[in-house]
Amino acid sequence: MKIIAQNKKARHDYFILNTIEAGIELKGTEIKSIRNGQCNLKDSFVRIKNGEAFIENMHISPYKEGNIFNVDPRRTRKLLLHKKEIKKLEKEIMQEGLTIVPLQLYFNTSKAKLEIAVAKGKKNYDKRQSLKEKDMKRDIDKALKNAY
Repeated sequence: MKIIAQNKKARHDYFILNTIEAGIELKGTEIKSIRNGQCNLKDSFVRIKNGEAFIENMHISPYKEGNIFNVDPRRTRKLLLHKKEIKKLEKEIMQEGLTIVPLQLYFNTSKAKLEIAVAKGKKNYDKRQSLKEKDMKRDIDKALKNAY
């Protein structure tokens, strides 16, 4: 599994409740750009419309040799999920304060897959607490490393 892009901000801004792997419907030159690592998940989100899931604001840079075949870098892309999964996601996000965010884009064999998560937004004090825990863990690891 080769990870292409990660949304580190999502783990900082949200509590991750559960994750699902989804395929993405891409045009011809977009997959070549992804293979070159030219994509960004920052500020992207998943929306469900008419029983279908779409990812919005995901940036895939135009392929250099793509000329007329390139498409809009921030276009809305359809996610490939089973109907059961979409209905389950739709039920979960009906609860107040829940959303669907992409966590990472990777290649599973030769197919591009997107890991999406149902998440709940963190408050500022939650974010500070997460940073404190992260710093404490780093200090403990550093102390253990120096002890040996």
